[in-house]
Amino acid sequence: MTLTVAPLTTTVMQSVVANAVGTASGINNAVSSTAGLLAIASFGMVMASTFNAELHQRLLDTALPPTITQAVESQRAKLAAIEPPSNTQPETRAAIRRAVAESFVPGFRAIMLIAAALALASAAAAWLMIGNAKRPADTSGPRRSSV
Repeated sequence: MTLTVAPLTTTVMQSVVANAVGTASGINNAVSSTAGLLAIASFGMVMASTFNAELHQRLLDTALPPTITQAVESQRAKLAAIEPPSNTQPETRAAIRRAVAESFVPGFRAIMLIAAALALASAAAAWLMIGNAKRPADTSGPRRSSV
């Protein structure tokens, strides 16, 4: 994103007539901030729901006592930082740590796939919309330099 934001912003700002540059800049910043906020919230929800489902299933598969399973699941908001209960045997602690680690991977994978799909969709949208658009005639006089 670091490589694409500056050229995209430059392209957008150059396609606007000079007397609307301030408005365009404000809209661009507002949309960018809102998109970032929504992305973080959405990715967090996807990660949490995927992690919780995977953790629950993996803990069931390990056939741990219900009290230990409940103690581990009560920490699920910590994601990969979940600690096994202190009163468990070393092999049980290892099984819990493995279940936690293996539950984190599908959530991370889901987020990366969604991010890749969104990047492809935005590239397709840019190709369709920006590539063929003609610049409006600038009748307001010379442009101000942004430097």
